[in-house]
Amino acid sequence: MTAPKDSASTARQSALVKQDAALPSPPVARREPIVATHHSVQLTDDYAWLRAENWQEVMRDPAALAIDIRNHLEAENAYTEAMLGDTQPLQETLFQEMKARLKEDDRQVPLPDGPYEYFPRFVKGGQYFQLCRIPRGGSVDDAQVLLDGNAEAEGKKYWDLGNAAHSNDHALLAYATDDKGSELYTIRIRDLATGKNLADEISDTRGGIQWANDNKTLFYIKVDEHQRPLFVYRHVVGTPAHEDVLVYEEKDSGFFVSLSGTQSQKFILIDIHDHETSEVWLIDADVPRALPQIVARRRVGHQYDVEHYGSHLVITTNSDGAEDFRIVTAPVAAPNEANWREIVPHKSGRLIIDVNVLAGYMARLEREDSLPRIVVTPLKQNEAGNILDRSGEHTIAFDEEAYALGLSSGYEFDTTSIRFTYSSMTTPAETYDYDMATRERTLRKRQEVPSGHNPGDYVTRRLLALAEDGERVPVTLLYKKTTPIDGSAPLFLYGYGAYGISTPASFSTARLSLVDRGFIFAIAHVRGGKDKGFRWYTDGKKEKKKNTFTDFVAAGEHLIAEGFTQRRRIVANGGSAGGMLMGAIANMAPDLFLGIIADVPFVDVLNTMLDKDLPLTPPEWPEWGNPLTSKADFDYILSYSPYENVEAKPYPHILALAGLTDPRVTYWEPAKWIAKLRALSTSDNLVLLKTNMGAGHGGASGRFDGLKDTALNYAFALKVAGLG
Repeated sequence: MTAPKDSASTARQSALVKQDAALPSPPVARREPIVATHHSVQLTDDYAWLRAENWQEVMRDPAALAIDIRNHLEAENAYTEAMLGDTQPLQETLFQEMKARLKEDDRQVPLPDGPYEYFPRFVKGGQYFQLCRIPRGGSVDDAQVLLDGNAEAEGKKYWDLGNAAHSNDHALLAYATDDKGSELYTIRIRDLATGKNLADEISDTRGGIQWANDNKTLFYIKVDEHQRPLFVYRHVVGTPAHEDVLVYEEKDSGFFVSLSGTQSQKFILIDIHDHETSEVWLIDADVPRALPQIVARRRVGHQYDVEHYGSHLVITTNSDGAEDFRIVTAPVAAPNEANWREIVPHKSGRLIIDVNVLAGYMARLEREDSLPRIVVTPLKQNEAGNILDRSGEHTIAFDEEAYALGLSSGYEFDTTSIRFTYSSMTTPAETYDYDMATRERTLRKRQEVPSGHNPGDYVTRRLLALAEDGERVPVTLLYKKTTPIDGSAPLFLYGYGAYGISTPASFSTARLSLVDRGFIFAIAHVRGGKDKGFRWYTDGKKEKKKNTFTDFVAAGEHLIAEGFTQRRRIVANGGSAGGMLMGAIANMAPDLFLGIIADVPFVDVLNTMLDKDLPLTPPEWPEWGNPLTSKADFDYILSYSPYENVEAKPYPHILALAGLTDPRVTYWEPAKWIAKLRALSTSDNLVLLKTNMGAGHGGASGRFDGLKDTALNYAFALKVAGLG
């Protein structure tokens, strides 16, 4: 199909780069070349000065940022505001539209736990949710507010609830908050009878919280001086934090430590992991002073998760070549690998995502052919570990071409009920309770869109794009039925592709603002995620990382070939590691794209992976490679790292967003990238940077402020597409 020329659109796009006398000149970052040599290769970085020497102090106190760096970032913000000034009315319109689609007094379905049911809810006008509870079977109108996020955030530019957990006797609430965006959480404990906080206060944590069954002992994660979560401590309510006991210390800075608990509440789990290897230790929740016991010692490439049933552990593992995972049991008394017994064998292409174990049933979430499903299997007591009753096994699945499915087992163990959520690109989220014994499905909530939404007005499709090596890349589409499929429509193409994170084909009220204005919205399920199984992930990491980028380009080319859009009518978007994708495709195929929106983009890959003192660098080496020790890794990363590969060529319109206190993708990465792009791009297209001076990786923390960030992105896309 031949796409028609859109001369009016081309004229509009050209007009937006004309310099008006009233508009400021773009900031020009000074060049201070810093030269470093690695593996006999000389690297010159003209903009390394944007990295604050006291960056760790800035994470805790943004006011400590050097004045020259602050002035530059604020000049970039002022320039972006000026260049997008004509979109201010559009941004406000988009914001109000997206806000009108949110049920302002929304709440989640209460989850039962003994005598209470717990749930979060929003109030009208509130930026943050309240944690609430009601007596079991009671009315939500009589809810007790345990923690009010709006009150806690009062007077703060940023506020985030990292975690909250009530004690098993329902008397205390431990909660962790961050008011800088730097992901340094302070844990506090609240007496739920009085609503008052106790004197206990624990700073510099990662937010993980687990109560022991004595209702007075709390386990938590502490970070080191590089903000890496490496320590597990035990705290007794009412004692000073400096008396807390170190329970576990991870000596390898390439691993992170996290906490969780088995559904049975019998064990607290210490999970040590990087992106390809894991190790789990058990603490008996009834004996909190007991020493942790290891399940299986780590070995490179072995990943496993642990649940508990009776006298056995239920372990999801990729051992023995089970790339997409299998399930085994092991005696609690002797859980080492020699005693593992397989109960669900490996099946290539069927990825086991999550396993929930209850008193009488196991429910597992798995994905095959890019579509998720839930498999329910009755359990039986068996001393040999053969605990599955296959005669009652059954599956929960749906018929749409593309959809998202989430599974939750809630708080309780001795129950036949699980909860799952279902949505698609056109269908708002539906929350179901499912009785595994009766197989009865009860709709508990359907997402409301107060301003109205008719799924029948939209189309969702799943296509397969041919990659350059012959792989088929899934692409999920959403567009309005009235949108012409003749190549004239602009297309918004989203991608991520890292860490094995899959992008669900789920419902979003915000993206309707683009689709209703004529955009086609597409998700490219590129390699680096697990959308097509674990191999889909490994084929998009380390020495195969470029597959992520070529998959995304292939998706764009396929959508053009199928008549959905045309060259230079695609606006690409990705964030964090997906921002690396944006930087890479800007260098690889700039003529394919009209615009690129990079949210907190990881674009200075090589320099970051060479800096072992940054929070994420050692744990990230299994994902990208270690350029400090391996010349092959150094050369490969250098060949695609977006910052190093910026060169004199015509780049599309680019908008980058950053967070000053972001510990994951530090603010200077997008700042340096934009400075270099502006210096070298031979086009007159927009090159813009906006840094949130009071937030971190996730951007603005309030739900409405977050919508304003989305409105800015969409206004940029509409502007460059000539629809603004």
